[in-house]
Amino acid sequence: MLSDISLGRYIDTGSVLHRTDPRLKVILYMVYLISIFIVNSPPALLVLFILTVIQLIAAKIPLEITWSTLKPVLPLALFILVINIFTIKQGDVLWTWKFLTVTDVGTTRAILMALRLVFLILSTSVLLTLTTTPLKIADALESLLGPLKAFRVPVHEASMMMSIALRFIPTLIEETDKIMKAQESRGANYDTGSAFSRLKGYITVLIPLFVSSFKRAEDLAVAMDARCYRGGRNRTKLNPLKITKKDVVVFILFLLGAAALIGTEVYFER
Repeated sequence: MLSDISLGRYIDTGSVLHRTDPRLKVILYMVYLISIFIVNSPPALLVLFILTVIQLIAAKIPLEITWSTLKPVLPLALFILVINIFTIKQGDVLWTWKFLTVTDVGTTRAILMALRLVFLILSTSVLLTLTTTPLKIADALESLLGPLKAFRVPVHEASMMMSIALRFIPTLIEETDKIMKAQESRGANYDTGSAFSRLKGYITVLIPLFVSSFKRAEDLAVAMDARCYRGGRNRTKLNPLKITKKDVVVFILFLLGAAALIGTEVYFER
């Protein structure tokens, strides 16, 4: 199951979004991030759904990859849904039992919060992780945050750390899967027993995983030091980022989609 998680993986489908400049994709991601949290009305939610489907089609992401991206988030979305349904007391009462009360406003807001999380994960995957390599994400952040270097902010180092973190997410997931299979072959059981005993059993996974992670981090540090890596000072790019006309067209089209989403929300909120 862990090997099916697509978080942090780059899926090259050769789509127009894959070829778009990563700096523009980071800006679009921030715009859509703000737009997702602005949405409150059902019509705007429908527009957001349509825009998300368009993003998936433009990125040519297979349905199985989309599902594997959403599957780990669904329990959290369900938890948010239940918590909001039973904690928001505003509006007309739809159902009540002892200390539990469900209202129309609480139900609407709960569904909205859960869907926001789903759309947030999909936008993050389509506009960033699945369509952009970690190295390009780091280069994009370094370029966009370049003015902060005047204030002695270590922009390059921060971007590099983020790139390394994204790069090693799939590696750690595969390592966790291997350790769990190895422990299960030795009699470990993670599916039966009480919650405490199952949680205790995961210690046999966490300890080797931490040891392996520290070993990988040490090997990476030695490799970077052997190649005379000294941060971003006086470094040049083998493939510098360049914005083309196609990038601008894609950026404008997606920006118009975000503007339509915000416009729909403003219109129906009046």
